[in-house]
Formats: sequence, C-alpha cells, structure tokens
Amino acid sequence: MTSGGDCPGLNAALRAIVRRAKKDYGLSVIGFMRAWEGLLEGEFFEMDFRHVSGILPLGGTILHTTRKNLLERPGNMENVLARLDEIALDGLIIIGGDGTLHWAWQVHRRWPKVVFIPKTIDNDVWGTRYSIGFDTAVSVAVEALDRLHTTAESHDRVFVVDVMGRATGWIAIHAGIAGGADVIVIPEHPLREDEVLRIVDERRSRGKSFSIIIVAEGVHYVAMREKDNAASYLARKVESELGISARTVKLDYVLRGGTPTSYDRLLATRMGFTAVDFLVQGKFGKMTALRGTQIASVPIQRVVGRINRVDETLWAMARTFFG
Repeated sequence: MTSGGDCPGLNAALRAIVRRAKKDYGLSVIGFMRAWEGLLEGEFFEMDFRHVSGILPLGGTILHTTRKNLLERPGNMENVLARLDEIALDGLIIIGGDGTLHWAWQVHRRWPKVVFIPKTIDNDVWGTRYSIGFDTAVSVAVEALDRLHTTAESHDRVFVVDVMGRATGWIAIHAGIAGGADVIVIPEHPLREDEVLRIVDERRSRGKSFSIIIVAEGVHYVAMREKDNAASYLARKVESELGISARTVKLDYVLRGGTPTSYDRLLATRMGFTAVDFLVQGKFGKMTALRGTQIASVPIQRVVGRINRVDETLWAMARTFFG
C-alpha cells in the first residue's frame, strides 16, 4: 500500500515489488487502494505484470493514497488487524512518510509482519540518507530557481521562494545550493530577519540589484501575522525596510508531482526490490534505508519519533555562498 502524500517514485517502487515477488519468488501480490481505507473497505486486487507495465516514469501512485488517519478512529486498529488475518497475508509492505511510519509501527507491534519503505520529499525520515521523492522535488525547485533568476535580474527584484519542509530544510538547502540562492532559511537554522536583510542590502551595495531567498515552510518568526508564512513575511520586510520590490513564489504541490528523476526511479526500484527480500527472509519490522551506496535494513522501532535533520557540515558549506 501507498499512504500519505503522493510523490514521484511510488510507481517505480510498486513495479519493483510486483516483479521481484512474482517473477523471482512466485508470490502473489495484493494492492490496497488508498492505503488503510482500501483494506478496511475491501478495495484491493491481485496485482500482476499488466498492472505495473509502463508505470516506471509516472508520478503519483496507481494504488492512489490518502492522508486520512483512519487508524486514529476508535475500533479501526482492531478492524485492520482482523482484516489482515482474514485475508491471510504473509507480509505487508507499507510505503509512506513519517506519519505513516508511526502507524506502521503500531500495526507491526500487534501483527508482526510489516516492512516499511520511506517516501517523502521532505527527506525527514530518520535512518536513511534519502527517501523516495526527494531528488525529484529538489530538481523541480532548482529549475524554478534557474527561471526566477532571469526575471529577478531583469526587474531588479527580490524573490522569496517558499518550499516544502515542515520540520527540516532539506529541499531548501539542496535546491538553494544547486540553484544559486543568495540566502537559505531553514527550520534548523532560521536566520534572523535582520541578517537576511543585511545580506540582501550588501548585495545591493555591490551592484547586485536582485536576490533570491529560499525558505522552508516550517520556518517561523515571532513577528509574523496570523496568516503569514515566513516567505511572505520576509518579502514584506524587504520592501518596507530596504525599499526593494519583492515577490513570493510558493512551490508546494508542484514539487510532489510529475515524472520522477532517474535517481528516484533507481532508489525506489532498489527499495521495492529489497523490501520483498526482507519479507521472504523474515526480516519483519524493518525499514529499507539508503546507507552509503547500499540498501540496508533499519528497525522501524529505532526510526519512529526521530527526525532526519540537515547536518551542520552541509549548513556550514551553504553559508559560504550567501550574498
């Protein structure tokens, strides 16, 4: 099943699961529509090669998905466990982000046959270097920054770009470095307003009449208005205190859609392939994780409740290119 927000690479993982399970192990594969909802409401089907043919480059998920936390509702956990026993599954592969991970662990504690595959463009699942979808999101953000540079320079304008990242700034810092942003603001290191303004003003004093600021959505400033986000707040500060025209650009759902990069296709394929191996080998309660160049297993119990935060070395390097 695929659960939580969609992202590029989910179909590549499903394709790998079906082909590895059926072709190499002779197993049957059941696909649940809209995650727990499909399990509870009986919307599932046996998947074969036809279902996964041609889906490698497709974004989204052929199983559809939902953010509904059905397991929070009274009685639903017991209903899920009963359905799993009724269907007589030998194992369950769950593809999801940090929210889904929590419920995968709760299910596994009561029905110990779960394997988890991490997917999130935020890249905030602990224990794996990268999660499915992250590379594509960064690539889309970098392309947007490249396009904004020409407009910003032509109009002597500051663009403040808002990208996803509630708890971490992985998209902002990777895209900011690769896309040549002049300032990067992330939850792990929320630069003060005056520091952001100083960098923009110093650029202007050097004859640079434009700037690109990239901000993760999770950044918060005390002086923000009730319906503000950090990007709109900083844009307003640039205009009011520096007198420079500023605009905000919100890159949210566009980062989650579209064709996955070759990197995400390969990562998803490797994780789906390995998840089936874990099931066959009885490695339940494990998450597929990119460790170095290898796909390894990490106990789900170790991952739950932890966040993969931007490391200090990467942040220190990024600061070199501010201004």
